[in-house]
Amino acid sequence: MMNTTLKEAVLRVLPQVTTPAQYLGGELNSVVKDHRQVRGKLCLAFPDTYTLGMSHHGLQVLYTIMNNDPQWACERAFTPWLDFEAALRKHRLPLYSLETFTPLGQFDLIGFSLQYEVSYSNVLNMLDLGGVPMWVKDRTLEHPLVIAGGPGAQNPEILAPFVDLFVIGDGEESLPHIMQMWMDLKQAGNLSREDILAAIVRSVNWAYAPQFYEPEYHPDGTIAAMHRTRSDVPKEIMACTITKDFDDIPLPTKPVVPFVATPHDRIAIEIMRGCPHQCRFCQSTVIKRPLRIRSVETIVQAALESYRNTGTNEISLLSLSSSDYPHFEELVKRMHEVFNPLGVNVSLPSLRINHQLRTLPGLIRGVRRGGLTLAPEVARDDMREQIRKKIKNDDLFEGCREAFKNGWERVKLYFLCGLPGERPADLDGIVEMAETIARIGKEVRGRYAEVTASVSNFVPKPHTPYQWNGQQPREYFEWAGRYLKSRCRLKSVSIKQHDIDTSLLEGILTRGDRRIAPALYEAWRRGARLDGWKECFNAQLWWDTFRDLGIDTAFYSQRQRPMNEVLPWDHVNVKKGRAYLEKEQERSRVQLTVMAEATM
Repeated sequence: MMNTTLKEAVLRVLPQVTTPAQYLGGELNSVVKDHRQVRGKLCLAFPDTYTLGMSHHGLQVLYTIMNNDPQWACERAFTPWLDFEAALRKHRLPLYSLETFTPLGQFDLIGFSLQYEVSYSNVLNMLDLGGVPMWVKDRTLEHPLVIAGGPGAQNPEILAPFVDLFVIGDGEESLPHIMQMWMDLKQAGNLSREDILAAIVRSVNWAYAPQFYEPEYHPDGTIAAMHRTRSDVPKEIMACTITKDFDDIPLPTKPVVPFVATPHDRIAIEIMRGCPHQCRFCQSTVIKRPLRIRSVETIVQAALESYRNTGTNEISLLSLSSSDYPHFEELVKRMHEVFNPLGVNVSLPSLRINHQLRTLPGLIRGVRRGGLTLAPEVARDDMREQIRKKIKNDDLFEGCREAFKNGWERVKLYFLCGLPGERPADLDGIVEMAETIARIGKEVRGRYAEVTASVSNFVPKPHTPYQWNGQQPREYFEWAGRYLKSRCRLKSVSIKQHDIDTSLLEGILTRGDRRIAPALYEAWRRGARLDGWKECFNAQLWWDTFRDLGIDTAFYSQRQRPMNEVLPWDHVNVKKGRAYLEKEQERSRVQLTVMAEATM
């Protein structure tokens, strides 16, 4: 049921904003249901722009699953750009869903996908624009249930005052369960909002309602304990893991086709979830366990059906490490056997640097190609041992050589800066590796290859063995960036360092506790919006807010934490648990000692 009055009002202001097509809805494969014919309405709220949200595979997966159930209407909303937000506020129009122009406040459930901590101000902004009380304590049964999942939910404490329920782990089975229970118990009419939430968290072990938990602090500011305010809620929260065979979880073979260009303007097919490796810096490899794979035929048929339903000319085989898929060679051959005649390109992001990299360029000969993207993370063997990223330079260099022979023109390398124990020699290695690849290009093609070394400033993440380590300070990252660029000699090699202020803010929002929530609210109130976008991010606004509220940011981001300290996220027990992380942290420290002694 379309809200025609709101739609007409929005259409009058759209000519005044940039890229109005992102606010219109009506895209190919979008699903519009009559609200009078369904039991409940939910909105998948992506706390960033339409272009980024429509590039997110998880959104398409959940949208498909929920709309496949005839009892639910599942719709979408995204963070508006600054000009459209101003227009909505000026004309007193609410943020709405794209399918039916329904204000967010009129949904039964709103689900946020927390992909990047720096986007948290957008969560508050969407709630405010949508007419939903921002604070959990102000909501009644007349308001939507506000839930959140994704990587950011692994440390839910900063958003605890604003989110009713966090879902830890896979969403394919957890979201339908929560929607069903919320509607059943709400429609029964004999329970309060608080009692319904308690009933939901009692029914499973992967749902976390922060209002039932209260932290106690030591005088030094560290956490003494996390106390339950109700005895009938779980002491620890586990992670939801799909119980079905991974082949039985439906892929979105009729994905919504965006009206405007997006960063990932292609069909995405998730071939594998999880990663067989256990790199110590990587949060994804911890939270996405266990490893689950789809069959070659399931992948090929889903890709073909998606192509027929969209006409998109590129298909991306998605996973944390595509070349670790156990039937990788068979899959690549089958995909190109099917899609080459159709003129459809098959892309393989997240390639692991292993022996298969040497043969990959030959496997996909004869298709459109531009750049090869690889993530060595570090360049020295002893640092690789320390971070547990077991790759070989020979495989990297030979894979690049074969790529250049088969028509590839550019290479992009992802590195980390600021890892525990990092030395100038590790930074030297980044430049040396990039320049070696550029020279291989000259050997093969007669001119230096274009190589970009993209350097991220390391943020120790919750639920990784480095969760006790501190983040390097601004001064170190600034020095490292200057040092890297001063060592680079070839014009075809470029060093690009991630924005330091953004990384420092990420460190605070990733590693903070509930005492950061007032700063998040105050920064939003002062105008923090779309902080993941360079043109919108106002770093000084954040630093002034932290200072004015008396928050010691180094306490959260830069402090080395004792192994026996209670961490803000300890009650969220992800996969292998804290004992495993402690063991890996200790092994890392031993290897750091060996590295230090070797350089003396």
